[in-house]
Amino acid sequence: MRPFLASVTLLLSALSVLPSIAAEPPTKRALWTTSRIKGSPDPRAPYQPENAFPSLKFDQPLELTPIPDSNRLAVAERFGKIFVFDNRADARDKQLLVDVGRTVYGLAFHPQFATNGRFFVTSIVEPMAAPPKGTRVSEFKAEADANNQLRVVPKSERVIIEWPSGGHNGGCIRFGLDGKLYIATGDGSGIADELQTGQDLRDLLGSILRIDVDRNDKELNYSIPKDNPFVSVDGASPEVWSYGHRQVWKFNFDRESGQLWAGEVGQDLWEMIYIIERGGNYGWSVQEGSHPFRPARKLGPSPILKPIIEHPHVDFRSITGGVVVRSNRLPELNGAYIYGDFDTGKVWSLKYSSGKVSEHRELCDTQLRVIAITRDNAGEALILDFAGSIYRLKNAPPADPNAPPFPKLLSQTGLFTSTRDHTPAPGVLAYDVNSPLWSDGAHKERFIALPGDSQIEFDAVLYPERQAPPGWRFPNDAVLVKTFSIELEAGNPKSRKRLETRILHRELMPGNDDEYGAQDWHGYTYVWNDEQTDAVLLDAKGLDRQYEIKDAAAAGGKRSQTWHFPSRAECTLCHTMAARYVLGATTLQMNRHHDYGSFSGNQLEVMSRMGYFKEPLPKPVAELPKLAEPGDSKVDLNERARSYLHANCSHCHRMWGGGNAEFSLLANKTLTETGTVNVKPGQGAFALNDPRYVVPGDPSRSMIHFRMSKTGLGRMPHVGSNVVDQDAVKLIEQWIRELK
Repeated sequence: MRPFLASVTLLLSALSVLPSIAAEPPTKRALWTTSRIKGSPDPRAPYQPENAFPSLKFDQPLELTPIPDSNRLAVAERFGKIFVFDNRADARDKQLLVDVGRTVYGLAFHPQFATNGRFFVTSIVEPMAAPPKGTRVSEFKAEADANNQLRVVPKSERVIIEWPSGGHNGGCIRFGLDGKLYIATGDGSGIADELQTGQDLRDLLGSILRIDVDRNDKELNYSIPKDNPFVSVDGASPEVWSYGHRQVWKFNFDRESGQLWAGEVGQDLWEMIYIIERGGNYGWSVQEGSHPFRPARKLGPSPILKPIIEHPHVDFRSITGGVVVRSNRLPELNGAYIYGDFDTGKVWSLKYSSGKVSEHRELCDTQLRVIAITRDNAGEALILDFAGSIYRLKNAPPADPNAPPFPKLLSQTGLFTSTRDHTPAPGVLAYDVNSPLWSDGAHKERFIALPGDSQIEFDAVLYPERQAPPGWRFPNDAVLVKTFSIELEAGNPKSRKRLETRILHRELMPGNDDEYGAQDWHGYTYVWNDEQTDAVLLDAKGLDRQYEIKDAAAAGGKRSQTWHFPSRAECTLCHTMAARYVLGATTLQMNRHHDYGSFSGNQLEVMSRMGYFKEPLPKPVAELPKLAEPGDSKVDLNERARSYLHANCSHCHRMWGGGNAEFSLLANKTLTETGTVNVKPGQGAFALNDPRYVVPGDPSRSMIHFRMSKTGLGRMPHVGSNVVDQDAVKLIEQWIRELK
């Protein structure tokens, strides 16, 4: 057992004197038979993903690309291994082509690879340096052995080009139809293009470069094509093909039209798709897409070009550029550009002709971490999931015409016998958590609803990070409920007003494997009416509302608070595969005492006694781990601080969680294992004096404390909160100050 959880377990002996139980918990639960939560309120997606190579699995893959003039594909894993395999659904073997031994971002094979064996890799040199030393494109050579297996020629690596690393490194590389190598570089910054490289042509950052790797110029290991747009511009880097980029994450050429399509990851509000033109300026950081960002900054030498498509952050959070499909397997998609989003798992398509988008639609809403989309040599789109598998699209089964409508009112869900009084229906169980997620001071009421006599598999979800605390596997059509209320008069519980009730509905998708289908969750929000009698299902886009709060501590005795009702897509940002989908209903959070009204007891024991779990608890609750309550001053400071960070930050800041900063705030890891202590941030300094994520003894230089303390640009958490948790800021400040 990890040191932190071991010490927390010992706490239970000190807390064993609990309030006396008014009555024994029942040995059989009431069954929830009134559920009307089935299906979805949204139109059924026309497509769904299917595993294209069920027998193949990769470790944090970042790139997928075809090998020219063959029926082979190649995958580059994050930590340096590049594999080759046959493009067949029954492929079982993957051949290790090379282990670069460092972080790999990009991979491209020379158009004449079949005869010259040349391929190119983007990697990060010394990735643990602060900041990383540099981003490099290298050439390797491969040759086929007697069994036609590819082998890298030993010591064949040749460095082609390098640029400084930073918060955004780009790294995508592709050969154009002209035989030249195109290279995406990020702005090298963290927040808000702090180096202001986006509009600066003097460096290689914030650009797409174009070089000729078949010829050398002077001391370079490449040559500058004479028709590059800035060859004759004084002071400009002649390699630059386009500029004004923040972080292009995957670009591809349409092999028929020659158009270069790119997905651009935005910062505050927007994600963009561009068609890249020679010499084009794409605005960063004067603009974010077509919207002003820092309009007073110096503009580059050419006008800003607009995106083909923009997605607001209620739908997309980290766009992944895609490909134009040229396949007749799904004829209605032939000629469509297909792209996706890493954070939300959504996959969209558009068709473009005569300078206009003629069709734009969502194809499917998945649980995938869409890290790359490529087109094989047959023109088929393949989707690479960061969790390790490769998918393709197939037609979704038709919707059931006899299916009942999804409830539009909370009172129609079957969750409450009295919605006005918030009285749960029989079989709907109230629960509480040890370390609540901060929600701008809201009071929360939580419930679990399992249909009929279905049961939970206790601590059965271990995928993908087995070092993370396990999660529970819930049955099909399980529902988790959370109602949010705020005090309209600060400090007066009687002034509470219900704002929303959020539900998570687990729906097993037919044909999916256990890793995804068993934990396929959808989030919905019901907004309470002013009369507090019922709540109405919010549409998919989300909502912001202002509330006036009486507060003696505020100027004039009043303050305004913005409450954000999340979109459906925003629910997927936290309830991810990496975070086991469910955040509150876990062993760590629910191993605590709860008063159920007619009886009380430890929640895990009560649920086990009542038959909520398929098997008896594996250990007594005193031996099961738990989080500490952050506000309980009787508990060790380290345990309280680590519990708060686990509950509020670790669903992103863990392996595959989606956080850009590569550290983990899981409570079961030692502080050293978190990768935070004296580690320099890669997302900008925010004008702090030589900051680190955590500087023992010095909160003023500790980035985690600083970003918790602020609002606006750079605030953490960056979603779901507009108000600083002052108690938590004091807790983390004290914890850092007392760290040895």
